[in-house]
Amino acid sequence: MSYERITLTHDDRLPHVAQVTLNRPEIRNAFDEMTIAELTQVFSELDANGQVRVVILAANGPSFCAGADLNWMKRMSGYTDAENRADALALATMLNTIYRCSKPVIAQVQGDTYAGGMGLLAACDIAIAADHAQFCLSEARLGLMPATIAPYVIRVMGEQAARRYFVTAERFGAAYGAQIGMLHQVVPADVLEAAVGEIARTLAANGPSAVSECKRLVIDLAHRPIDTALMWDTADRIARIRASDEGREGIASFLEKRKPNWLAT
Repeated sequence: MSYERITLTHDDRLPHVAQVTLNRPEIRNAFDEMTIAELTQVFSELDANGQVRVVILAANGPSFCAGADLNWMKRMSGYTDAENRADALALATMLNTIYRCSKPVIAQVQGDTYAGGMGLLAACDIAIAADHAQFCLSEARLGLMPATIAPYVIRVMGEQAARRYFVTAERFGAAYGAQIGMLHQVVPADVLEAAVGEIARTLAANGPSAVSECKRLVIDLAHRPIDTALMWDTADRIARIRASDEGREGIASFLEKRKPNWLAT
């Protein structure tokens, strides 16, 4: 499939890694309904692609994502209630498609990230940012609220930080974003791509099914009470993966001091 708002590339230096790049630098990679549709489509396809083990979400230009495209916002002002709900649900679906992609997704944040762009970042599993990047949940300035992105943003920045920044719409820097847990790593801009590549190579070297199951484990267990049902669930998960072909190969290769077969493909 060809895309107008994004690009999909594969770097020979990073086997099994796909990169999705927001490609509207002239408007700071603000998104509209076409961007949302393309991101939903590409992440659905990558989820089903057995050759892909890691996805990088990046952006061209000085900004990572400025949120909603102003022309799209103008169109939205004339939407009916039903159209507004359908439009918001499309955005929610796109974010959830990224969040639940079976492959780990790394956000490569090279610049400022505002409003809906914060949702894109928060839907990813790992976020690495350039040290000059600025962040802002700016919706309240426009008389709006970050409702659709909130489930993901609250998870990464925590309830207490969200209580402040949802209502103040203040900007904050990358160092503070790392301090509150929103970012995993902050690096100088000139080494951002290398830092992301290092994490991508680490992920791609692990058992691909195990990585997918680990991601799913966190999503499924993060907010569940530790009770008997959870104990049975986790016991079942580890029993299944031990008995899987990949699990058996991983243990055998470790004991035999050789590389596992997934590193040969």
